[in-house]
Amino acid sequence: MKTSVIKTENLCKTYILGKQGVNVIKNMDLEIYDGDFTVIMGASGSGKSTLLYSISSMDAPTAGKVTLLGKEITLMKEGALSKIRAKDISFIFQSVNLLPDMTAFENIAYYGYGMMEKKLANQKTEELLIKFGLKGERNKYPSEMSGGECQRVAIARAVIGNPKIIFADEPTGALNSGASKEVLNLLTELNSGGQSIVMVTHDIKACARGNRLVYLKDGRIAGDMDLGKYNPAEQADREEVVFKFLKEHNW
Repeated sequence: MKTSVIKTENLCKTYILGKQGVNVIKNMDLEIYDGDFTVIMGASGSGKSTLLYSISSMDAPTAGKVTLLGKEITLMKEGALSKIRAKDISFIFQSVNLLPDMTAFENIAYYGYGMMEKKLANQKTEELLIKFGLKGERNKYPSEMSGGECQRVAIARAVIGNPKIIFADEPTGALNSGASKEVLNLLTELNSGGQSIVMVTHDIKACARGNRLVYLKDGRIAGDMDLGKYNPAEQADREEVVFKFLKEHNW
């Protein structure tokens, strides 16, 4: 039996635009499980990123309940939420947000200094640079690296504390096909190692890496498909299955 790591009950998110309220997430019940690579897709405006931010403590829902790693975060104050973000979860965005005046090594290690002793953070950083194929970029600044290299640094930074869940919002959205594949390979490897991943994407190739697809439409779950365990040899077949599913849901 799978263990739940995220659960929403009657989740709602409303934004006020002028004098009107826009309901982006509507009474959503969703459960995400430990060790899964869950992909969230949907047309523009369907609520994908809003859902991601709501379940990850980045944004407070308007109504409803969110339980994250056994804790009801909708009842928690910012100080307690900050501790969860620092220890148990991590984020990867389309915009890598690396510190421009720090090298690849420094960007990763600096994030680790807030979680562990400096010596250990430095050691883990060196290991991650090797693991993610960034040894040659160790002393380069973000402006000296490609988009794919910067995103790999961002992923290394995100996992230095060994988070239980990685939230990714369009992590390949700004990358070319080669760099996208490198980033997806890293995420797939991390998931194979036991880390739960929740990823928002518009890319069918990226979606095929997951084992579950949650499809949103107008702020509600319109489809939920089990893709099964990822096998690189089945990438093309998985993409076809995803494409067919999306067409059936008028994507």
